[in-house]
Amino acid sequence: MKRNMRVGAILKKLTDYPGQVFTLNYFVDKLAAAKSSVSEDIMILKRIFNELDLGRIDTITGASGGVVIKPYISDENKEEIVSKIIRELEDTNRLIPGGFLYYADILYSPHIVKDLGEIIAQEFSENEIDYVMTVETKGIPIAIMTANFLNVPLVVTRKDNRVSEGATISINYVSGTTGKLQTMYCAKRSIKANSKVLIVDDFLKGGGTIRGMMDLVREFDSEVVGKAVFMENIGQNEKMIEDYYSILKMNIAENVLNVSSNIK
Repeated sequence: MKRNMRVGAILKKLTDYPGQVFTLNYFVDKLAAAKSSVSEDIMILKRIFNELDLGRIDTITGASGGVVIKPYISDENKEEIVSKIIRELEDTNRLIPGGFLYYADILYSPHIVKDLGEIIAQEFSENEIDYVMTVETKGIPIAIMTANFLNVPLVVTRKDNRVSEGATISINYVSGTTGKLQTMYCAKRSIKANSKVLIVDDFLKGGGTIRGMMDLVREFDSEVVGKAVFMENIGQNEKMIEDYYSILKMNIAENVLNVSSNIK
Protein backbone atom coordinates (compact mmCIF):
# COMPACT_ATOMS: atom_id res chain seq x y z
CA MET A 1 0.00 0.00 0.00
CA LYS A 2 1.35 3.42 -0.96
CA ARG A 3 1.96 6.06 1.67
CA ASN A 4 -0.84 8.36 0.50
CA MET A 5 -3.31 5.47 0.86
CA ARG A 6 -2.05 4.65 4.37
CA VAL A 7 -2.25 8.29 5.45
CA GLY A 8 -5.82 8.52 4.16
CA ALA A 9 -6.82 5.31 5.95
CA ILE A 10 -5.29 6.45 9.24
CA LEU A 11 -6.97 9.85 8.99
CA LYS A 12 -10.37 8.26 8.30
CA LYS A 13 -10.12 6.05 11.37
CA LEU A 14 -8.96 8.84 13.67
CA THR A 15 -11.69 11.26 12.57
CA ASP A 16 -14.40 8.60 12.81
CA TYR A 17 -13.44 7.92 16.43
CA PRO A 18 -12.22 11.18 18.00
CA GLY A 19 -10.87 10.86 21.51
CA GLN A 20 -10.07 7.16 21.09
CA VAL A 21 -6.45 6.07 21.31
CA PHE A 22 -5.30 3.69 18.56
CA THR A 23 -2.04 1.83 19.08
CA LEU A 24 0.59 1.78 16.38
CA ASN A 25 0.20 -1.99 16.26
CA TYR A 26 -3.45 -1.55 15.32
CA PHE A 27 -2.48 0.31 12.14
CA VAL A 28 0.50 -1.99 11.52
CA ASP A 29 -1.89 -4.98 11.43
CA LYS A 30 -4.65 -3.23 9.48
CA LEU A 31 -2.36 -1.73 6.84
CA ALA A 32 0.24 -4.53 6.70
CA ALA A 33 3.00 -1.96 7.12
CA ALA A 34 6.14 -1.65 9.21
CA LYS A 35 5.82 0.22 12.51
CA SER A 36 8.43 2.73 11.34
CA SER A 37 6.35 3.46 8.22
CA VAL A 38 3.17 3.96 10.27
CA SER A 39 5.04 6.30 12.64
CA GLU A 40 6.18 8.39 9.67
CA ASP A 41 2.61 8.46 8.29
CA ILE A 42 1.32 9.80 11.58
CA MET A 43 4.04 12.46 11.71
CA ILE A 44 2.95 13.60 8.23
CA LEU A 45 -0.64 13.92 9.46
CA LYS A 46 0.48 15.87 12.53
CA ARG A 47 2.47 18.28 10.37
CA ILE A 48 -0.44 18.83 7.97
CA PHE A 49 -2.87 19.46 10.84
CA ASN A 50 -0.48 21.89 12.54
CA GLU A 51 0.47 23.87 9.44
CA LEU A 52 -3.12 24.21 8.19
CA ASP A 53 -4.64 24.65 11.69
CA LEU A 54 -7.00 21.74 11.01
CA GLY A 55 -6.96 20.11 14.41
CA ARG A 56 -4.88 18.36 16.99
CA ILE A 57 -3.34 14.90 16.70
CA ASP A 58 -1.54 13.67 19.82
CA THR A 59 0.91 10.79 20.02
CA ILE A 60 1.31 8.86 23.25
CA THR A 61 4.61 7.18 24.01
CA GLY A 62 5.19 3.96 25.89
CA ALA A 63 4.07 0.35 25.62
CA SER A 64 0.38 1.30 25.79
CA GLY A 65 0.80 4.42 23.65
CA GLY A 66 -0.58 5.29 20.28
CA VAL A 67 -2.28 8.15 18.46
CA VAL A 68 -5.48 10.09 19.10
CA ILE A 69 -7.26 13.00 17.45
CA LYS A 70 -8.50 15.58 19.97
CA PRO A 71 -11.51 17.88 19.56
CA TYR A 72 -10.35 21.12 18.00
CA ILE A 73 -11.87 24.04 16.09
CA SER A 74 -9.70 27.06 15.32
CA ASP A 75 -10.67 30.45 16.75
CA GLU A 76 -11.43 31.69 13.25
CA ASN A 77 -13.77 28.78 12.53
CA LYS A 78 -15.45 29.14 15.93
CA GLU A 79 -16.19 32.77 15.16
CA GLU A 80 -17.61 31.82 11.77
CA ILE A 81 -19.81 29.05 13.23
CA VAL A 82 -21.15 31.18 16.07
CA SER A 83 -21.75 34.23 13.85
CA LYS A 84 -23.83 32.13 11.46
CA ILE A 85 -25.95 30.79 14.33
CA ILE A 86 -26.47 34.29 15.70
CA ARG A 87 -27.74 35.51 12.33
CA GLU A 88 -30.21 32.63 12.28
CA LEU A 89 -31.41 33.27 15.83
CA GLU A 90 -31.89 37.02 15.43
CA ASP A 91 -34.79 36.50 13.04
CA THR A 92 -37.67 38.24 14.85
CA ASN A 93 -40.05 35.49 13.75
CA ARG A 94 -38.36 33.24 16.29
CA LEU A 95 -39.71 35.23 19.24
CA ILE A 96 -42.48 33.43 21.12
CA PRO A 97 -44.88 35.26 23.49
CA GLY A 98 -43.73 35.05 27.09
CA GLY A 99 -40.10 35.89 26.41
CA PHE A 100 -39.18 32.59 24.71
CA LEU A 101 -37.09 31.91 21.63
CA TYR A 102 -37.57 29.11 19.10
CA TYR A 103 -34.22 27.40 18.41
CA ALA A 104 -35.01 23.68 18.19
CA ASP A 105 -34.17 23.62 14.46
CA ILE A 106 -30.63 24.79 15.30
CA LEU A 107 -30.07 21.96 17.79
CA TYR A 108 -31.58 19.38 15.43
CA SER A 109 -29.34 20.34 12.51
CA PRO A 110 -26.64 17.60 12.37
CA HIS A 111 -23.84 19.80 10.98
CA ILE A 112 -24.47 22.66 13.41
CA VAL A 113 -24.78 20.47 16.49
CA LYS A 114 -21.64 18.56 15.50
CA ASP A 115 -19.68 21.83 15.57
CA LEU A 116 -21.28 22.88 18.87
CA GLY A 117 -20.40 19.53 20.43
CA GLU A 118 -16.80 19.85 19.30
CA ILE A 119 -16.55 23.40 20.68
CA ILE A 120 -17.71 22.19 24.11
CA ALA A 121 -15.55 19.07 23.97
CA GLN A 122 -12.50 21.18 23.13
CA GLU A 123 -13.15 23.37 26.17
CA PHE A 124 -13.07 20.35 28.47
CA SER A 125 -10.69 18.08 26.55
CA GLU A 126 -7.98 18.34 29.22
CA ASN A 127 -10.36 17.32 32.01
CA GLU A 128 -10.68 13.74 33.15
CA ILE A 129 -14.26 12.89 32.15
CA ASP A 130 -16.06 9.54 32.41
CA TYR A 131 -19.59 10.58 31.35
CA VAL A 132 -21.51 13.41 29.72
CA MET A 133 -24.92 14.00 31.31
CA THR A 134 -27.95 15.87 30.01
CA VAL A 135 -31.71 15.98 30.56
CA GLU A 136 -34.28 15.08 27.93
CA THR A 137 -35.00 16.31 25.30
CA LYS A 138 -33.44 19.31 23.52
CA GLY A 139 -30.12 18.90 25.28
CA ILE A 140 -29.60 15.41 23.86
CA PRO A 141 -28.20 16.28 20.37
CA ILE A 142 -25.50 18.65 21.60
CA ALA A 143 -24.66 16.37 24.55
CA ILE A 144 -24.26 13.25 22.43
CA MET A 145 -21.95 15.10 20.02
CA THR A 146 -19.89 16.32 22.98
CA ALA A 147 -19.70 12.75 24.31
CA ASN A 148 -18.64 11.54 20.87
CA PHE A 149 -15.68 13.93 20.69
CA LEU A 150 -14.65 13.07 24.26
CA ASN A 151 -15.10 9.33 23.60
CA VAL A 152 -17.26 8.79 26.71
CA PRO A 153 -20.83 7.49 27.26
CA LEU A 154 -23.87 9.79 27.38
CA VAL A 155 -26.26 9.63 30.35
CA VAL A 156 -29.76 11.04 29.84
CA THR A 157 -31.87 11.93 32.87
CA ARG A 158 -35.62 11.70 32.38
CA LYS A 159 -38.61 13.65 33.64
CA ASP A 160 -40.64 10.52 34.29
CA ASN A 161 -39.86 7.06 35.62
CA ARG A 162 -39.76 4.32 33.00
CA VAL A 163 -40.00 0.61 33.71
CA SER A 164 -37.57 -0.09 30.85
CA GLU A 165 -34.84 1.78 32.77
CA GLY A 166 -34.92 -0.66 35.69
CA ALA A 167 -34.15 0.67 39.17
CA THR A 168 -33.66 4.45 39.19
CA ILE A 169 -32.41 7.23 41.43
CA SER A 170 -34.54 10.37 41.57
CA ILE A 171 -34.26 13.88 42.97
CA ASN A 172 -36.60 16.85 43.18
CA TYR A 173 -35.50 20.19 41.78
CA VAL A 174 -36.92 23.62 41.03
CA SER A 175 -37.10 24.40 37.31
CA GLY A 176 -35.30 27.64 36.46
CA THR A 177 -37.73 28.20 33.58
CA THR A 178 -41.10 27.55 35.25
CA GLY A 179 -40.19 27.89 38.93
CA LYS A 180 -42.12 24.69 39.63
CA LEU A 181 -40.95 21.71 41.64
CA GLN A 182 -40.13 18.81 39.33
CA THR A 183 -38.53 15.38 39.52
CA MET A 184 -35.77 13.85 37.39
CA TYR A 185 -34.82 10.19 37.20
CA CYS A 186 -31.66 8.35 36.20
CA ALA A 187 -31.10 4.61 35.82
CA LYS A 188 -29.12 3.22 38.75
CA ARG A 189 -26.73 1.35 36.47
CA SER A 190 -25.98 4.35 34.21
CA ILE A 191 -23.12 5.85 36.28
CA LYS A 192 -20.44 4.00 38.22
CA ALA A 193 -19.42 5.34 41.61
CA ASN A 194 -16.45 7.73 41.80
CA SER A 195 -16.95 8.91 38.22
CA LYS A 196 -16.31 12.38 36.82
CA VAL A 197 -19.24 13.91 34.92
CA LEU A 198 -19.57 16.80 32.46
CA ILE A 199 -23.10 18.26 32.39
CA VAL A 200 -24.29 19.64 29.04
CA ASP A 201 -27.65 21.33 28.42
CA ASP A 202 -29.25 23.42 25.71
CA PHE A 203 -30.40 26.47 27.69
CA LEU A 204 -29.66 28.13 31.01
CA LYS A 205 -32.14 30.50 32.59
CA GLY A 206 -32.03 30.20 36.35
CA GLY A 207 -29.92 27.07 36.48
CA GLY A 208 -32.41 24.91 38.38
CA THR A 209 -32.23 21.99 35.97
CA ILE A 210 -28.44 21.89 35.99
CA ARG A 211 -28.46 22.21 39.79
CA GLY A 212 -30.78 19.19 39.83
CA MET A 213 -28.38 17.17 37.68
CA MET A 214 -25.50 18.16 39.97
CA ASP A 215 -27.45 16.86 42.96
CA LEU A 216 -28.25 13.68 41.05
CA VAL A 217 -24.56 13.07 40.25
CA ARG A 218 -23.77 13.28 43.96
CA GLU A 219 -26.36 10.55 44.60
CA PHE A 220 -24.12 8.31 42.47
CA ASP A 221 -21.13 9.17 44.69
CA SER A 222 -19.59 10.93 41.70
CA GLU A 223 -18.28 14.40 40.89
CA VAL A 224 -19.32 17.12 38.44
CA VAL A 225 -16.16 18.41 36.73
CA GLY A 226 -17.81 20.86 34.32
CA LYS A 227 -21.06 22.48 33.19
CA ALA A 228 -21.73 23.70 29.65
CA VAL A 229 -24.73 25.12 27.81
CA PHE A 230 -25.49 26.17 24.27
CA MET A 231 -27.10 29.44 25.34
CA GLU A 232 -27.76 31.37 28.54
CA ASN A 233 -30.31 34.06 29.31
CA ILE A 234 -28.41 37.02 30.70
CA GLY A 235 -31.73 38.74 31.44
CA GLN A 236 -31.98 36.42 34.45
CA ASN A 237 -29.43 37.85 36.85
CA GLU A 238 -29.81 35.30 39.64
CA LYS A 239 -28.35 31.92 38.74
CA MET A 240 -28.41 28.81 40.90
CA ILE A 241 -25.04 27.64 39.55
CA GLU A 242 -21.56 29.09 39.05
CA ASP A 243 -18.49 28.36 36.92
CA TYR A 244 -20.26 27.24 33.78
CA TYR A 245 -19.33 27.55 30.10
CA SER A 246 -21.80 28.95 27.56
CA ILE A 247 -21.42 29.42 23.81
CA LEU A 248 -24.08 32.12 23.34
CA LYS A 249 -25.83 34.63 25.55
CA MET A 250 -29.23 36.16 24.84
CA ASN A 251 -31.53 38.80 26.25
CA ILE A 252 -35.13 39.52 25.37
CA ALA A 253 -36.33 42.91 26.59
CA GLU A 254 -39.64 44.47 25.50
CA ASN A 255 -39.89 41.94 22.67
CA VAL A 256 -36.44 42.90 21.34
CA LEU A 257 -33.93 40.06 21.03
CA ASN A 258 -30.19 40.35 21.36
CA VAL A 259 -27.92 37.32 20.86
CA SER A 260 -24.15 37.49 21.13
CA SER A 261 -21.13 35.19 21.37
CA ASN A 262 -19.81 34.22 24.78
CA ILE A 263 -16.65 32.57 23.41
CA LYS A 264 -13.50 34.32 24.58
